[in-house]
Amino acid sequence: MKEIKVPDIDYQSEIKKCKTLEDVTGKNGLLQRLFKDVMQQLLEVEMEETIGREKYERNSQYYDDEEKNYRNGYSKKNVRSSFGNVELNIPRDRKAEFEPIAVKKYQTDCNEFDKKIISLYARGMSTRDIQAELNELYGVDVSPSMISNITDKVLSSAAEWQNRMLDEVYPIVYMDAIHFKVRDDHRIVSKAAYICLGIDMDGYKDILGIWIGEAEGAKFWLGVCNDLNNRGVKDICVACMDGLKGLPDAIKTVFPNVSIQSCIIHQIRNSMRYVPYKDRKAFVADLKKVYKAPTEEIALAQLDILKEKWNDKYSNVIDSWYINWDKLSTYFAFNEQIRKMIYTTNTLEGINRQIRKFTKTRTVFPTDDSLRKSLYLATEVIMQKWTSPISNWGLILSQFMIMFGDRLNKNEII
Repeated sequence: MKEIKVPDIDYQSEIKKCKTLEDVTGKNGLLQRLFKDVMQQLLEVEMEETIGREKYERNSQYYDDEEKNYRNGYSKKNVRSSFGNVELNIPRDRKAEFEPIAVKKYQTDCNEFDKKIISLYARGMSTRDIQAELNELYGVDVSPSMISNITDKVLSSAAEWQNRMLDEVYPIVYMDAIHFKVRDDHRIVSKAAYICLGIDMDGYKDILGIWIGEAEGAKFWLGVCNDLNNRGVKDICVACMDGLKGLPDAIKTVFPNVSIQSCIIHQIRNSMRYVPYKDRKAFVADLKKVYKAPTEEIALAQLDILKEKWNDKYSNVIDSWYINWDKLSTYFAFNEQIRKMIYTTNTLEGINRQIRKFTKTRTVFPTDDSLRKSLYLATEVIMQKWTSPISNWGLILSQFMIMFGDRLNKNEII
């Protein structure tokens, strides 16, 4: 078969010819032709690696030597891709040693190439980083816009995940925020991704949703809580949070029976901001007697002692403990094992740190959708590791069954 030249397409010119969306994404559209061009180039590069020389190079030295390998034309193959069916010309060699990676033998689906791009994107690489990576690996130049179009397919999966139905009841839910820089109307602004982690009746962790916003408040959180409710959540036993403005009132409105536990660790950190170094060691020792007390009654007695000793110097710090006591003291009703689970949002903060590993190379996200794609892909990888329930969950659930009675019994399957 005659050697076939990979088409050299002037895509700037081709783009100008596109008048409708069908011209770009439809059958024989620009994206389909671009995809075919890139895949054909990948195959050519792989063949060059296999036989050790470039296309058209088959001189008499190699031809006469039976030990050498050389090209032997092409075979046609129809494959499915994200842009429709594409006909490719698969290079052949005389010894039939060529094992293409881009389109494997017997493979009729080319979406693996898309998955490779999405995998690189999930690792925190920008579109231009991915472009450079593919160029280095395969010697092909894939445009950032094509990479962006491929990764945009993730958005539909992310939307489906964000809107999936949830369980009716969760013994424990954690809520926290992680901040990112995002371009918005030619400005770089700080936006928060508010993450909700649930522990279900079987003791498994599940990220219930991610919401992106610039400012939190009761109205924003009411929308989040209504979203959870509309997706099937009817009750939450304990909600653990870190001073998120407006959340306590909003969650009580939608889930009136919920018990709120504010993060003790963050309360301590906020308190210590106002205590100078010279008093810090003594103050912490006295404060520890409050939050480490075996019962709430003893904790309140220790808080009174703390006030008597330090109120003249740090009245604002002491007052914050009294004012927020109803949200800080929920954990005293539980045993030590459950206390460790709910008195801090460290469980969710650990997940936030893992997300940062995937997004640390992105100093600024170009759009909200770009951030949304990265967060969804990162959480998908993280959640794949959650294959076992929390340790000793049976004992923990027994405590919750006693504490919350019928609220859990009607959802428990024996």
